[in-house]
Amino acid sequence: MSSPTMTDSSPAAAPGTTTTPKGEAGTARRRVLQRVVLPADRDLDVLPLYVDYSAAVGVSSEDGEDPPGGDTVTALYPENILDRYRLRVPADQRVSFGTYFNAFAASYWRMWSILEYVDLRVRVSGSATVIVYRSTADGRSQRVASESTETEPSGDFTFALPLKPFGDGGWYWFDVFAGTQDAVLEDAAWTAEVPGDNFASGTATVGITVIRPDSCIPLLGQLADDDAVMAVVDEVIVVDQGSERVRDQAEFGRIEHALGGKLRVIEQANIGGSGGFARAQYETVKAGRSDYVLLLDDDIVVEPESVVRAITFGDLARRPTLVGAHMFSLYSRSQLHSFGETINPWRFWWGPAARVRPEHDLATRNLRTSRWMHRRVDVDFNGWWMCLIPRSVIEEIGLGLPLFIKWDDAEYGVRAGAAGFPTVSMPGVGVWHVPWTDKNDALDWQAYFHQRNRTVAALLHSPYDFGGRVVLESFNHQVKHLLAMQYSTAEMRLLALEDILEGPEHLHPSILTKLTQVKALRGHHADAQVRPHPDRFPSVKITKPPKRGRGTTEIYSVPAQLKAAARAGVRQLLPVRTLAHRHPEARIAARDAKWYRLAQLDSAIVSTTDGTAASWYRRDPRRFQHLLARTVAVHERFQREWPRLARDYRTALPEVSSVPSWEATFEAAGPPGGSAS
Repeated sequence: MSSPTMTDSSPAAAPGTTTTPKGEAGTARRRVLQRVVLPADRDLDVLPLYVDYSAAVGVSSEDGEDPPGGDTVTALYPENILDRYRLRVPADQRVSFGTYFNAFAASYWRMWSILEYVDLRVRVSGSATVIVYRSTADGRSQRVASESTETEPSGDFTFALPLKPFGDGGWYWFDVFAGTQDAVLEDAAWTAEVPGDNFASGTATVGITVIRPDSCIPLLGQLADDDAVMAVVDEVIVVDQGSERVRDQAEFGRIEHALGGKLRVIEQANIGGSGGFARAQYETVKAGRSDYVLLLDDDIVVEPESVVRAITFGDLARRPTLVGAHMFSLYSRSQLHSFGETINPWRFWWGPAARVRPEHDLATRNLRTSRWMHRRVDVDFNGWWMCLIPRSVIEEIGLGLPLFIKWDDAEYGVRAGAAGFPTVSMPGVGVWHVPWTDKNDALDWQAYFHQRNRTVAALLHSPYDFGGRVVLESFNHQVKHLLAMQYSTAEMRLLALEDILEGPEHLHPSILTKLTQVKALRGHHADAQVRPHPDRFPSVKITKPPKRGRGTTEIYSVPAQLKAAARAGVRQLLPVRTLAHRHPEARIAARDAKWYRLAQLDSAIVSTTDGTAASWYRRDPRRFQHLLARTVAVHERFQREWPRLARDYRTALPEVSSVPSWEATFEAAGPPGGSAS
């Protein structure tokens, strides 16, 4: 199985790139799909995502789940990393590349690409044996082939591997075992013979929406420092919407020079993430040069190889395909936070795809023993922390919706899917981002956008005549917020629904003004008045202690919740206890601030989710009654008028998402061409 040296996949050749003119037909040519890479900074927190020294190669159990225990924590040996592509394997040691960034997700290529075979090409020096494995959809590992340098000082090996057996799931990977002397992995890549017109790499315009310029500068530096990335990027567009400007950052000049004329900064008013990402889509379509737009959050850390891999996968997909990155936690960097997202059509709410295990730590449970990761995960959308969108898709279905923030990525993925353009959340394509478990933006000013945009997306795409459970669930959440004394959240959610009733015409005009209106509205409520420390509030005092010293227990069953809600509703008819006007009755941590716990109190100090501040919640029976009456009226109207609203929003969708509509909004948000550099 030995083969000639891998001259076409040497480190000097950018993966997936070529100087051959695009569209050149002819005989099949070899293209690099995925290069084996290592963390150049030897970061111990991410090393398990690249290299695995564990002896565990697979598990099996009757129920198909990962067995308890069996963690795969091992030594990391960062000193063995020689550079971005080379790893030393000490004598008598075995190293596996069956890892997130270096294994080959065969089932995804089998399902979505034009390929039928993949070749693993490995170059080693020293005393080395290369062993190739594959897994089944249920996570069982199988040895495929092996080669050894034997008496030779080095070896170049190619393993021809079919994709046909991977219909439902499975990966390929390889291990390197060193004999009596050290060995070195000199280079390795997953390659394939592709038709001549698929050989040249597509190119992308990178679009980054910026509010915090200090977080954007390091990301720009990551892109600029990687030659393989810059070879496939036509332009990096920074849509600067912050109060502080990117160009005023100390490192901006150096970054601008490093990007070699490919950086363009567009300064416009803050029209949210959807406004910034739509601007990148618009500029890409208008230029007509790039095959893709690559949307990136401004506060991520990216594995640069992911950019090249996403474009390569997009080039070789059977049809125009959105290619998304998985999200790792920025705080626990080996923890896989988002592996695949779907939308429940009945509730029209996003969440992890079936069988996905959020917050899965690959430092303690490696890929080879994580059985759920071996089944292919199909998704409805990918978050725009990193998502590659073909220009042809934008030209056919339009730009994102003017939603300011929240649900623009989910709605676009569903819209694209309905038009025949799938989204693939691609293993081996990953970024690090602040996980949403560390914040609760459904209670602050963003509650307006959560409520409005979810409902708009449901009106556009729900398969049910009356939106399934959307209206009922909205009503239930609204009542919970009222019982929990979260009046600011309840009022913002009501405003969101009332705005939707005005019709789709409100979306574009409000994108420049709604944030200011929402923040002003929220500021009138006590639960929105934050202080940096709980001690800034009066001390906790209560008239009498809890009955028999019992605290509030968790409520899980539906009957128990209904009973608690009935008791809480009766309490709203009673006057507020006199002492509660001057002193909070309890101090409650954010994670314990359940509606049924707060509903038993007349006032409480409640911490914010990030732990940086607190608010004083106070029960107000008159405000409760007023907001409850509005809640009933609005939801009754929604239930009655849903079919008409759905028709109106669906009819308006092509116009609302069109280039001319967005062009008018961009003109209102700043100069026609933006301020560019």
